[in-house]
Amino acid sequence: MDTKVLRKTTQHLMPASPEKQQGKYDIYPGFEIGSGKIFRGYSGLAAQLKDVQFLRIDGFIGVQWELMQQQLTQILGDRQIQWLDLCDAMKSPAEISEMVAPYLGGDDPIFGKRCLLNIQEFFETEKLNAWAQPVSEDLVIAFGCGAALLNWEGPLWYADVPKNELQFRSRAAAVTNFGNDVAEAPKPMYKRYYFVDWPVLNAHKQAILSKIDIVVDEQRPEDISWMSGADLREGLNAMSRTAFRPRPWFEPGAWGGQWMKERFKQLNEDVPNYAWSFELIYPENGICFASDNTLLEVSFDCLMFNDAKAILGDAEERFGVEFPIRFDYLDTFDGGNLSVQCHPRPEYIKEHFGENFTQDETYYILDCEDDAEVYLGFQEGVTPEAFESKLKWSQEEATDFDITEYVQNFPAKKHDLFLIPNGTIHASGTNNMVLEISATPYIFTFKMYDWMRVDLDGKPRPINIDRGMENLYFDRQGDKVEKELISKPYVKESFDGGVLMHLPTHEKHFYDIFRYDFQGQVIVPANNQAHLLMVVEGEAVEVTTADGKKQVFQYAETFVLPAAAGGYELKSLGDQPIKVIQSYVRTN
Repeated sequence: MDTKVLRKTTQHLMPASPEKQQGKYDIYPGFEIGSGKIFRGYSGLAAQLKDVQFLRIDGFIGVQWELMQQQLTQILGDRQIQWLDLCDAMKSPAEISEMVAPYLGGDDPIFGKRCLLNIQEFFETEKLNAWAQPVSEDLVIAFGCGAALLNWEGPLWYADVPKNELQFRSRAAAVTNFGNDVAEAPKPMYKRYYFVDWPVLNAHKQAILSKIDIVVDEQRPEDISWMSGADLREGLNAMSRTAFRPRPWFEPGAWGGQWMKERFKQLNEDVPNYAWSFELIYPENGICFASDNTLLEVSFDCLMFNDAKAILGDAEERFGVEFPIRFDYLDTFDGGNLSVQCHPRPEYIKEHFGENFTQDETYYILDCEDDAEVYLGFQEGVTPEAFESKLKWSQEEATDFDITEYVQNFPAKKHDLFLIPNGTIHASGTNNMVLEISATPYIFTFKMYDWMRVDLDGKPRPINIDRGMENLYFDRQGDKVEKELISKPYVKESFDGGVLMHLPTHEKHFYDIFRYDFQGQVIVPANNQAHLLMVVEGEAVEVTTADGKKQVFQYAETFVLPAAAGGYELKSLGDQPIKVIQSYVRTN
């Protein structure tokens, strides 16, 4: 199959065996699990069926099941195979569309509500019962999302597809939503993925993770990598107890910049810009295991489903299997301003969208030009009526206006931290490289003013003035903004070779932010919390965990220290002092 037809993107497909990066930001990080654990190709996979008569191949939405069927049929040419497609046991697309409609937000182009259905409800019980343990002399293979619902005696395989590749496939109209038989436009498909398919299929994946015999990384449909389920779970257990780095992924955007494009050399440079890097947003990112220089990627949530307590420690009681903090990049270097926006209040996001906590954010300025600024909070005296009237006039007349008549703008400098609790009007200006340290929810942005521009597809970007007005706090204005929404760092602790800086967050943030500024070594206590870290100045840091494992993370790379890793040592590499940002859930 031609991958150009399968995926529509300028991003490179992750190679199974990427060239190792030495001393540079690596977009394909692999967590080493030892030799002989990961394999490539269908031939070895088919060899696992030598003495098997009944096989179930479950998987995530977006798997190219037809190609998998063709490959296995060809390799197993001397065996008679009876194929059972789980789609044939599902309710009709019309019935499923009616089922999921309450979760799709009607005509809203972006927002729905998290689906509460379980995977069994998408199937006809009678049809599944008709496929109870078959009696056959042939090899019987049931395949498709939900195959594990067949309680057969026999192995269970699982085929995973990274969320970024799923989106690239949807843009090429190469995949559909779960229970649909036609591809729709990419944005409606993403909305249904986020609010319906992902919650339903993630819950199913969580339920069967301990039973999987073989996992397949299907993002390269003709060059798969695979490993045993036992080795997967062993790898997840190991990763849960030492430092690791998720796999980031990147997207251009209407306001995107050039900072990442110029510095991250594995990225495709034949693009207009890169606006985002998803460094760690647990619903979207993957984790890669490495064996004999071969990578296998599974979704980050597998790590949480396997042992959330080991990852989150004390925070697991509050957040369950949801990793609560995200790191992502917003690059506006030689780009444009972000939209002027706000995020929902806690009660609003739960009632309207079904999320368990809201999108409280901060902007940490990793790098910037001298003219960089951040828009934050209202000017003194701005009223809801005046602001709403101006926004709606601008929208109706398609006319620009000076947003600083209503919203304050502050100069941005490297290592500044701007605080953006829910309901705060804000935007990053041009020539910033923002490290967004935030609560995990990430799509709930109410754009209220967008500089009269269109998206990369040439269409207007959705504006949500009404939703924004329902959530804004208009008392965040005047001098109060500088006092309460711009962090005032101070030295929390001094040690030999450096200091621990505290960058206080807002009282509404459930997470805190610190920074180690040092040269040499420092021991960092864990206090039974997961730590999210990044080198924000200097060359690199060597991390040594209690198990004795040493790993090196370069400038601008995000890495995680799970709670179960315990305390750890940071050692600066290079001739200059370094700065390492650290965030974790507050303990008080």
